[in-house]
Parts: sequence; structure tokens; C-alpha cells
Amino acid sequence: MPAPPVPADPPGPARPPGPPGVEDRPVVLDRRDGPYGEVVLRRHGELLQIIANGCFLMDTSDGRSERLLVRSALTALDGRPAPRLLIGGLGVGFSLSEAAAEPRWGHITVAEREEAVIDWHRTGPLAGLTSGALADERTALLHTDLLEHLAGTARRYDALCLDIDNGPDWTVTESNAGLYSPTGLAACRRCLTPGGVLAVWSAQPSAAFETALRNAGFCGIRTEEVGVARGVPDVVHLATEVA
Repeated sequence: MPAPPVPADPPGPARPPGPPGVEDRPVVLDRRDGPYGEVVLRRHGELLQIIANGCFLMDTSDGRSERLLVRSALTALDGRPAPRLLIGGLGVGFSLSEAAAEPRWGHITVAEREEAVIDWHRTGPLAGLTSGALADERTALLHTDLLEHLAGTARRYDALCLDIDNGPDWTVTESNAGLYSPTGLAACRRCLTPGGVLAVWSAQPSAAFETALRNAGFCGIRTEEVGVARGVPDVVHLATEVA
């Protein structure tokens, strides 16, 4: 989920100089107006890109940090048998695919609030990336807002892997800021089993968020980085619920 604002030309491999051709122009595949604003799926060369409210959210170019989100959470659980995972945000499907490829996960729940994104994965252009993961008997896809799910569910998870925006310091949708607030972090703790792991994706490191995790009562707080071609690294913030 790389995070620069939607430029006419989002980050990607450098192209040789010369006048732009038709193949260089993004092509809109679907555009929806929903309760949280506009979401767009477009194709740019070989890449599929998701744009929300005019801001570039993610594309299919890499996915290393989204996969790290899931791998690091599993490692932090230190051999717990058949752990239950909640993925917040389906995106282009990298985190879900990583989880479904790992037989150690006992159950995988995905919370996605954008109906358009769900459609793109079930019957649209993103289906080729996640059809196998969605068909996995361990996978349950919920059409719900993550914050509402955390506040209302009676379920407990061993790991929460959350990637609903560009991170604590750079939200595209104002309501998403609630996840990083004391109330949102308290909801995360309530939904974790003792010793469970919270992993939060961010487009940049956030010392303020690390402090917020400590203030919320989490322990074992650390940050793992993934370098990008340009700019600051993507990161995964990790924290553990007290055992």
C-alpha cells in the first residue's frame, strides 16, 4: 500500500524519456461513489491501482511490506497452534494471499468496508490475484467497517494485521484516524487474546504512534522497515497484548 498522493504518474519503475504514448496513460476500469467517498480501480501498464478520494493508495507492483505485515505477526506468536487472524483491509490482496499460503494460520478473517473492492476481487480484475485465497476454507470475508467490527464483535483474534489507510500520520479518510486513537487501540486490545499481536502497516515510521501504543498498554513494541525505491521506507508497527 504505497502512499504518495495520487499524482498523474504514481510511483513505479522509471520509464525512458520521450513523449508519452497511449500505453503510458492510466485506464479507469471502475469508479464508484460510496459512503466513504470515491474509489477507483485503474490499470497503468501491467499494474492495477486503487485510488480513494483522489489519493493513490496501493497497486500490484510490489507487496513486500503487506506480506511482511502477516509474516511478522505470525513470527511474534512464537509457535501458537492454529492462530486466528483478522486482516483489516483487503486492498489488492497481498496480505490475504500471504496468510492463505501459510498453513499454520487456523482461521483468516478479512474486514473490508468498500463493496467495490470486494467486487473487484470476487468477479473483477483483481480476482486472479486472490481467488484461491478467498476459496480457502479458512477464509471469511466480511463486508464491514473495521472500527465497527472491532467495537461490536465478540470474537477474539490471536493477530490483528491492519492496513486500512496510509498509516497513523497520513489518513485518506478522516474516520480512519479513529483506529490510531486511544479508543481504537483499546478496541484492538479487547479483540486480542492474551499475548496476541497487533501489526499495523504504515507508509512511514511514526514515533508518535509507538508512544500511543505504549500509552494504550501494549508491550513488545517495535517497528520493521521495508525499503522503497523513493522516499521513506514502508513500515510495520508491531505490539503485543499482555499475556
